[in-house]
Amino acid sequence: MMPATLMTEAELARLGTRDDAGFGALATARGALPLTAMTVDARVIGLMATVEVAQTFENTLAEPIEATYIFPLPDRAAVTRFRMEVAGRVIEGVIDERGAARQAYDAAIAAGHRAAITEEDRAGVFTLRVGNLMPREVATVKLTMTGPLPVEDGEVTFRFPLVVAPRYIPGKELGGAQAGLGGVPDTDAVPDASRITPPVRLPGMPNPVRLAMKLVIDPAGVPVADVRSSLHAANAVEKGGAQIIELQPGERLDRDFIVRWSIGDDAIRSSLVWDSDAEGATFLLTLVPPRDRAPSKPRDVVFVLDRSGSMGGWKMVCARRAVARMVDTLGAKDRFAVLAFDNTIDEATELAGKLADATDRNRFRAVEFLAKVDARGGTEMAEPLERAAALLTGGYDERDRVLVLVTDGQVGNEDQILRALGPKLKATRVFALGIDQAVNAAFLRRLAAAGGGACELCESEDRLDVVMDKVHRRIGTPVVTELALDANGLELDRDSIAPKRLPALFAGAPIVIGGRLAKAPERGGTITLSGRTPSGGAWKEPVVAASEPSKGASIAQAWARARVRDLEDRFAIGDGGHDALEREIVRTSKRFGVLSRFTAFLAVDKSEVVNKGGGQKQIVQPVDSPAGLQLEQAASVTRAGGYAAAMPARAMAMPPPSAAPMAPMGMAGGGAPRAFGGPPAMPPAPMAQTKSSSPMKTMMGGLGGMFRNRSASDEMQGLGEEAAPIVDDAPYRARAHAIADALDAAHAASDGRALELAVARLAELIEDVRSIGGLDALAAALGKVLDALRDASAKGQLAAHAASAAADLRAVAGAPSDPGTSGRDRPFWKFWK
Repeated sequence: MMPATLMTEAELARLGTRDDAGFGALATARGALPLTAMTVDARVIGLMATVEVAQTFENTLAEPIEATYIFPLPDRAAVTRFRMEVAGRVIEGVIDERGAARQAYDAAIAAGHRAAITEEDRAGVFTLRVGNLMPREVATVKLTMTGPLPVEDGEVTFRFPLVVAPRYIPGKELGGAQAGLGGVPDTDAVPDASRITPPVRLPGMPNPVRLAMKLVIDPAGVPVADVRSSLHAANAVEKGGAQIIELQPGERLDRDFIVRWSIGDDAIRSSLVWDSDAEGATFLLTLVPPRDRAPSKPRDVVFVLDRSGSMGGWKMVCARRAVARMVDTLGAKDRFAVLAFDNTIDEATELAGKLADATDRNRFRAVEFLAKVDARGGTEMAEPLERAAALLTGGYDERDRVLVLVTDGQVGNEDQILRALGPKLKATRVFALGIDQAVNAAFLRRLAAAGGGACELCESEDRLDVVMDKVHRRIGTPVVTELALDANGLELDRDSIAPKRLPALFAGAPIVIGGRLAKAPERGGTITLSGRTPSGGAWKEPVVAASEPSKGASIAQAWARARVRDLEDRFAIGDGGHDALEREIVRTSKRFGVLSRFTAFLAVDKSEVVNKGGGQKQIVQPVDSPAGLQLEQAASVTRAGGYAAAMPARAMAMPPPSAAPMAPMGMAGGGAPRAFGGPPAMPPAPMAQTKSSSPMKTMMGGLGGMFRNRSASDEMQGLGEEAAPIVDDAPYRARAHAIADALDAAHAASDGRALELAVARLAELIEDVRSIGGLDALAAALGKVLDALRDASAKGQLAAHAASAAADLRAVAGAPSDPGTSGRDRPFWKFWK
């Protein structure tokens, strides 16, 4: 239960009412939300997936809009194509350096052209903007991506994320211009926090987006069996030898879409495929490890358990069980430590500050300690990981050193963590176990790769037993370590190898290595992999290159994505010259047409000018509350989880879950469908104990975090009003200048409708200023201008009063801000330089 103070009659009268307003309404005085549909069409051929994502935006307002949507994509896939369909035209996107693409987008908007731009803010987290979308217009933006699928123990996993889950944002607020339009202010630890924190609809709101997903599995000679969906209800049919899986109607964008199928342990063999181009050739080498289990070596293992508020409920139960079971697998010659962290780090008293021998007594103490761990606080992850790395530092050459992190990965300071931890992992293998239905898989894979280890994901308690079987092997002794490549008959560019740090080999877990060749392989060319067995003996396996190129298999783009990811991590860690790494990232991204954090895709429709002057309303699309997230967690404030709730300020009640049912979607033909999958039952989570100064204020933050006005000459400022101790009034003053410009333009054009729209925008601005508090004087001054405009309108003299009202607005707003200070112009993605 959470106390809520009801508004007085005077407050309600001041705000005014509308006949069409309602509790939990998504169609409000500010208009309907723009994202109306998402279609995901995926096709798997063998073990390579190609996915097309179509996002449909509709402008239901009476003025132009710019829609902003923060969304996830698979982190391993390369985004290779971007296009916009609007007004009966298809505009192909081009890839360019990020700053240049932004300037071109802003210039197009100012010139009145329709435009769209997509940028990658994290591995797997993207921001899309669609600008100058005119009233009643519909635009569809399509992204195409390709990449290999992971295979372990004869099982293939297709995972497609559907929501950017709230993330914990540490650090001190930067203030001033913000980098993006999200609901959490930028900080010194996460200078782009406002770009990765979309507003979140509270649980219980109706489903506003029609979701259609289809996955076609073409075996291409690989046997496919036991196809199953993990979290969503889906239908499956077989047609022409292919398996077709489609979501059932009514599913939401609130958790990962996961489909798994079995191919058998013998279906994958070591191979070396390649494709040539004008500059040489690209190869992908699939290495299947030896089947033999490695004899166990003595181990030093540090378990780091995330007990923060976002881990509440079934995730905490699952995490405790996982760590306890891993502790129980330790042998008498092993040593270990267990760290549980939120804002602080806890350890079992008898085992604190050291690597303890894995005796029966010490393991019992650790399990007893774990039984008392519950979710609370914020996700301060950097310090416990550094402490774990310090415990594993030393001269233990005869022992395996393993760091195991168990978490949902929902942090915003991924780069800061990698930068601090990366140099300390030279002799330590990192294993990450991600537990969530919308896990931050990209960060966990980056962390595991930095430590030459592996990552496993668990989306439900039902999946834990299967995952733990893999975990047990991964924290054991690998079958081959110190892996290296040697070419025979091939001109190998060793600097192009990705991943740069080759992982250890574990039984049942094939790895894929990519790289560049100076020219196409000649017949008989081989790459020989060598390494060390646990006993210290030498191990070698030559792999012969395919005799013919593999055309159409996206080999170059799959390698380029892995290469860019490696370079970005080296940039974050500080491994090498930043300028040289940046140039190489941009060159690789543009040369092979794959998106990176230093480039952007841009599509501009120059066929017509639709919005002279570029003035538009800014709408930030809210996202679903992630499945399993409790109301108490959603109400947590910025520093205790980074949640920015999106709910109308007066919506004190929730509509029933049955509200606004989704229209049925088509089914694949060719046989009777069978239903399978669906979310497992989850126990309710306890209330997260967070550092919440005003949870109700955050939860009832209103649609002000989603809707912002913007003109071409009026760059957006920061949005972090709910937690900022000093309110930045620059965004509101900038909006007042924009409204003054609109009044002048409407007066000059004798456009009565535009004059009324400007008055409505001023009323909305005043509502926003009043809603955050601390700007009463500005609200009062703007209110006087509004009262005068309304009085003139009632007398039929609005046009005559427009010019003087515009002058009054400019006087109230003061000197306009310098557009050059806009957060959008800051190269925030280079903050660690």
